[in-house]
Amino acid sequence: MTNQSAMDNRCVNTIRFLAADAIQKANSGHPGLPLGAAPMAHVLWAHHLHHDSSQPDWADRDRFVLSAGHGSSLLYALLHLHGYDLSMEELQSFRQLGSRAAGHPESHLLDGIDLTTGPLGQGIASAVGLAIAERHLAAVFNRPGHEVVDHHTYVLAGDGDLMEGVAYEACALAGHLRLGRLIVLFDSNDISLAGSTALSTSEDMALRFQAAGWQVLTVEDGNDLDAVDAALTEAKGDEARPALIITKTIIGYGAPTKQGTSGAHGAPLGEDELAAAKRALGCPTDTPFHVDEEVRAHFAEIAAAGVERRTAWESKLAAYRADHPDLAAEFTRRMSGDLPDGWEDVLPVFEPDAKGLASRKASEAVLQSLAGVLPELIGGSADLNPSTYTWLKGQGDFLSPGTRPEKVQGAVGDTWDYAGRNIHFGVREHAMGSIVNGMAQHGGVIPYASTFHVFCDYLRPALRLAALSGYPAIFVFTHDSIGVGEDGPTHQPIEQTMSLRLIPNLSVIRPADANETVEAWRAALTRTDGPTALVLSRQGLPTLDRTEVAPATGLSQGGYILWQSSESPELILIATGSEVSLALAAAKKLADEGRAVRVVSLPSWDLFECQPDEVKDAVLPPSVTARIAIEAGRDLGWERYVGTAGKVIGMNRFGESGPGAKVFAMFGFTVDAVVRTARELIA
Repeated sequence: MTNQSAMDNRCVNTIRFLAADAIQKANSGHPGLPLGAAPMAHVLWAHHLHHDSSQPDWADRDRFVLSAGHGSSLLYALLHLHGYDLSMEELQSFRQLGSRAAGHPESHLLDGIDLTTGPLGQGIASAVGLAIAERHLAAVFNRPGHEVVDHHTYVLAGDGDLMEGVAYEACALAGHLRLGRLIVLFDSNDISLAGSTALSTSEDMALRFQAAGWQVLTVEDGNDLDAVDAALTEAKGDEARPALIITKTIIGYGAPTKQGTSGAHGAPLGEDELAAAKRALGCPTDTPFHVDEEVRAHFAEIAAAGVERRTAWESKLAAYRADHPDLAAEFTRRMSGDLPDGWEDVLPVFEPDAKGLASRKASEAVLQSLAGVLPELIGGSADLNPSTYTWLKGQGDFLSPGTRPEKVQGAVGDTWDYAGRNIHFGVREHAMGSIVNGMAQHGGVIPYASTFHVFCDYLRPALRLAALSGYPAIFVFTHDSIGVGEDGPTHQPIEQTMSLRLIPNLSVIRPADANETVEAWRAALTRTDGPTALVLSRQGLPTLDRTEVAPATGLSQGGYILWQSSESPELILIATGSEVSLALAAAKKLADEGRAVRVVSLPSWDLFECQPDEVKDAVLPPSVTARIAIEAGRDLGWERYVGTAGKVIGMNRFGESGPGAKVFAMFGFTVDAVVRTARELIA
């Protein structure tokens, strides 16, 4: 684009009023952003964004993230005009029940939506994950003359986005990592939902991002298409820094009484105001959802150019395949999401050991065994690798190639570049969660993130979006209970495990020993339709003798009969994690007293609930109502499995600081306490 054209202006106004008409018809939505930001969105989509609506999953397409997801009607207008699978009828059903044009963009509903957005800050933070995945795959697969991974990540963010802490957490890391393929268009209109941004902020955004290592450009008039185009071109020219393009816009542009005010933010303009806006910008007022045939033909030409770019890339891929057949085959496998043949063969098997080891240590052994056979496995922790053991030893550190060696104390390997597979997120739990979501959605990588279980609350919004959108990210939460001990109640998770179980489509697994930990990783790695949270212990857990108890493969059904003294039990002890060995010891003592006891390991409620009723009833027969659940966490919710006749040995208050074993004993997690409760129940 070299000159602002009349056709481009017509395209901009078509985008504006398709979006505004959808909002007006729904009598719900946010017209301010589409009216103000349509010019920059058009320049980006028509002249810079490499995409192909006929093949929306093209591996090397540019990614676009509408971080200000309340402006979703803007994105739907763009998708419709650029030929994506969104009909005019569906655009007209915006925000209606059953419509894929939902209130905020949902990536699992529509092709062309690269990330689910709406909760402010999440989009831009997850976009950092998209950019990390691109740089990593480029470093792994590109060869001289063969750049098969060569795309950008673009974000449209608003004032509210950049107020959110998660946005700056992620952007600070992006600047540190020098993610020059990340470009953010900042719709700077100085208005938020409640009024002027002057009510709540006065920071210099340019200086803030410059301090974080970003290239910062300014477009003084967001309606100046040539200026937006020039800024995007300049941003792409500096690959050593991510770019923030501060674009000054007027919210609700064109609406005579509402433009520039918070009144344009979150409510339909009204028929009269909308008609006046159309008249002000020279658009027809009597035909809602109007798309001029010449405008539609122009968008078809843009779409055809996208097809050409994609087919040119396919020719590049064919040449790459000819020169580097093994790399090309691996690239295809990874982008398809298929796991390599034989990957499970390397999974460790742990021998019985009364002393055992912490499930976080067992998890470390699994990660090291998989590192060589799953090259797509990449991740790290929020500055906790020495405690969570979530490192891939010898696999290098994901850092900018320009990082100086003397500044990488604590590196996992002796190399640091974008091919490295250990990501150092820093103390940025929320950003970490959002970033791995973006990586998972990008494809070609299996990302994981880790922190202490009690800190999962810091990244809960990211967990929720991963579950809602079906991102197959893996979250490793260690130090899972009052077994944390001396760090005390601030670090002892009480309510966290139960609260994670409340999130639909989040698979929560709390393994009982080292071999269940292996199975937990197997379940996480083979899941493709949502995230998994692994909840692991700090303290050592006995490695159960699987010749005396059931195989750990029972974890795949969520809950299984671990051991029983009789096939017709009068009492069932149900436990998870570190409490399973406690339940087993208590059951054997009760059996010695002549009681018919069954022990059920229930590491994953969600996996168990997916089983047919006959499987669940075989594990927990409805006729056996004498049940005790044992878990060192909040007891609320266990009624699901013990019923009104059962009992729960759990936590109803925060913990105490002291040696873990003594804290467990203080709160009744002992063999004697379990046996005593059982005797009372079946007396």
